[in-house]
Amino acid sequence: MSKNGYNAELPRRYLAMTGPSTALYDYNKYWAECFGTAPQLPMSRAEMDALAWDSCDIIIITGDAYVDHPSFGMAIIGRLLESQGFRVGIIAQPDWRTKDAFQQLGRPNLYFGVAAGNMDSMINRYTADKKVRNDDAYTPGGIGGKRPDRCSLVYSQRCKEAYGDVPVVLGGIEASLRRIAHFDYWQGAVRRSILLDASADLLLYGNAERAIVEVSHRIARGDRVEDMTDIRGTAFVRNGTPDGWWEIDSTRIDRPGRIDQIVSPYVNTQQQSECADQQVEEIDGENILRFVPDARRNRDKTVIRLPSFEKVRNDAVLYAHANRVLHLETNPGNARALVQAHEKKDLWVNPPALPLTTDEMDYVFGMPYTRVPHTSYGDARIPAYEMIRFSVNIMRGCFGGCTFCSITEHEGRIIQSRSEESILEEVEKIRDTVPGFTGVISDLGGPTANMYRLACKSREIEAACRRPSCVFPGICSNLNTDHSSLTALYRKTRELPGIKKVLIASGLRYDLAVEDPEYVKELVTHHVGGYLKIAPEHTESGPLDKMMKPGIGTYDRFKELFDQFSKEAGKEQYLIPYFIAAHPGTTDEDMVNLALWLKRNDFRADQVQAFYPSPMATATAMYHSHKNPLRKVTYKSDSVETVKSPEKRRLHKALLRYHDPNNWPLIRAALKEMGLGQLIGSGEKQLVPANQPRDEDMRGSARRKNTALAHEKRIRKGKALSQHTGLPPRAKS
Repeated sequence: MSKNGYNAELPRRYLAMTGPSTALYDYNKYWAECFGTAPQLPMSRAEMDALAWDSCDIIIITGDAYVDHPSFGMAIIGRLLESQGFRVGIIAQPDWRTKDAFQQLGRPNLYFGVAAGNMDSMINRYTADKKVRNDDAYTPGGIGGKRPDRCSLVYSQRCKEAYGDVPVVLGGIEASLRRIAHFDYWQGAVRRSILLDASADLLLYGNAERAIVEVSHRIARGDRVEDMTDIRGTAFVRNGTPDGWWEIDSTRIDRPGRIDQIVSPYVNTQQQSECADQQVEEIDGENILRFVPDARRNRDKTVIRLPSFEKVRNDAVLYAHANRVLHLETNPGNARALVQAHEKKDLWVNPPALPLTTDEMDYVFGMPYTRVPHTSYGDARIPAYEMIRFSVNIMRGCFGGCTFCSITEHEGRIIQSRSEESILEEVEKIRDTVPGFTGVISDLGGPTANMYRLACKSREIEAACRRPSCVFPGICSNLNTDHSSLTALYRKTRELPGIKKVLIASGLRYDLAVEDPEYVKELVTHHVGGYLKIAPEHTESGPLDKMMKPGIGTYDRFKELFDQFSKEAGKEQYLIPYFIAAHPGTTDEDMVNLALWLKRNDFRADQVQAFYPSPMATATAMYHSHKNPLRKVTYKSDSVETVKSPEKRRLHKALLRYHDPNNWPLIRAALKEMGLGQLIGSGEKQLVPANQPRDEDMRGSARRKNTALAHEKRIRKGKALSQHTGLPPRAKS
């Protein structure tokens, strides 16, 4: 058990289904542990010489600048592998146009580890309108263009050119989100699994500590990568289904409708009679797969065959079906392996890795991070580091299940929390060692600020659950919503000597917060620096249902508590709500109603977020297929309203900024076309004026806006933005 007794052991159901798992700190260390701990992981041969290394055992290639901080993937994986006794080198943002940069540390003894960085490289490089970004928060100086498109794919190919006999292991969020055939927004088509396009040997998805440690020790003892087919959280290529496995056609789990009019997309599927121990029941329009007792015994030898890459590329309904099945198989307590044919090869995806225990989380975050960028960058500013250098990550995962978000696909929906002692020790380390610290902790959070130690009341139920969200359409009765552990952590953190203020910058799940008013009071009284970012995302049920977000009434209840406790504390504080334009399920009328709500509540957004179809997200499947994978997918099922044309996307964004005179002509034309001309005028309940202001008035308005923005920047100076989870900086769901 851990010191606080929380989540120290894997749930019994997990162990019963998967067998015991070696804890991260229980492996026998590799012989190179005799070299000790490096002050910083080397990025040059000169640094290797200073450490008396003749070679690296593992070389990590990353699309981000190397920052030795636990908010950066290369730092966590590098330090974790170092703790296992391996010599780890880093090649950060290499010149991908030649193999030379990939040879600068020499040939690794074991393998190359390749990751695009903390964000998918396409999301990092392009806006939601597919325009090239000029900056990159993960690059020294914030300079854009220091990594290629589809970064991990290119890096992997260059590694093979540099040393063809060295295995390449893909990881990171880009690999996670592209592990199967996926819709690529920028290409406008379904692409193959990145594992095949990259010609890598193995793909690790999720945070991947368990998988990377197991893979490293196996390679070190001489095992071939191609023989590593039993490690959870990995994907690999194989030919055919091995003997002893039961293969299930995915349509037995969730039939996409009559498909006998087309050639069957399923090959190498065993007789259905071999899987006769499964029963499919239709409940409220959804197919629910039930198991009789004998089936569970064989779950670890069962694989679900998804429609092939060629079929989902050419049939959007089958793509939505495959996406739905994949999301049904994401709980590590009951997930089964998936297989998807790509031409003559089979892509095999093992079930997700088991969640880390609290002791293991403490182990990972307790590594000897310097918490600063590599010294080779000198005084160059790395914007992403500036955002998080005084922040502490207290948990992982999110059970919200928002369909547009990448957290669930990458980190999973089971919350993995650190111990109180570990978090307080990190705060003290920041206070004592990080340059420039002024006494303000910019964030105690993670993917979601207030899910720390929240979990299902029964670990047995949690391991068996197949719901995509614990809080939609309402909060599950089995979910513990007690925030007392988090409230106690806040209090203890701000009581530490030298700590003047503790802010909460990670996105808040307000539907959970209202279940514990004492937490809201603590948050509002002590941990809001004037503004609190929150993400209702919309006001209308159509898009909210497709997002799996609560209704706007929940936001209203939270705002009442926020205003009440701010007043009691004698503070003038404001909520900053975020909204998404052009999300699947959104009609023009929905956006007009949202704009009217914004006007009634006197909200004027200067920056707006348009829906960004990230790979593998459920909302992306809606965008591509016009179907809703949250329910049974058939060729005849209801279509989802989808905004794709640049003109419609501009209109939806313009409605979010109804107050900007530059948007009034577009909004007026749309309102007339929609038969809503009564909303044009200067009345309190009307949206935009009938007449356009004179040019000099427009210029004056622009000057006032710039002054207001400058004032807001001064107010917010020194406050951290939300940590990245694969999407651009904004409030999390």
